[in-house]
Amino acid sequence: MKSSSKKFGYARVSTKDQNVENQISELEKRGCDKIFYEKISGKNIDRPELKNLMEILRPGDTVIVMKIDRLARSLKDLIFLLDEFSQKEIILQIDTMNFDFTTPEGKLFATLFGSVAQYERELINERTRAGMEAARKNGRVGGKPKGLNETAKIKAKKAYELREKEISITDILKIAEIKSKRTLYSYLRYEVERRSHIENKNISEDGLWLIEKTI
Repeated sequence: MKSSSKKFGYARVSTKDQNVENQISELEKRGCDKIFYEKISGKNIDRPELKNLMEILRPGDTVIVMKIDRLARSLKDLIFLLDEFSQKEIILQIDTMNFDFTTPEGKLFATLFGSVAQYERELINERTRAGMEAARKNGRVGGKPKGLNETAKIKAKKAYELREKEISITDILKIAEIKSKRTLYSYLRYEVERRSHIENKNISEDGLWLIEKTI
């Protein structure tokens, strides 16, 4: 690590643990020059402290988190951040594990990780597409989606928007006031089909992903 480089800690509360003090204490032990932490729960998609951290990072700096799920809520988030770290040549430390993106090996790791994640997503999309095609042949899916009442339509739209923003299933059920995961799935399927019908095109990759990740 360059003599001018710095160590930054990042901590975030979780739905189960609203106390961030333990994380901060561990980060202080690791000699962080500054610690960024979010005091808000996962319901809020904006993470201003993470954005502030990303803005001040310079090549050779180290970002330390105690658990990987404190840094990223989803695989999609994680891939995005790993790519950012790779481009900025940042060292990521997860507890005692180091991922040095200032080196060719670290950059290769980020690339391979992204490729594996993309492959996984393509498999998910293919399985979902095959399932929906089978349902369509049996007359259960296709054309203009069957209607919902106005209240359900509002909830379906809200659920879709929240899922796009990587909000957890548990939180979506609470925020949108949806009673069950099965109902949430039907709402997301309705909204995906509705949007595809309006745009006069096949169901999008993101639409397939939203549905698959709810099952």
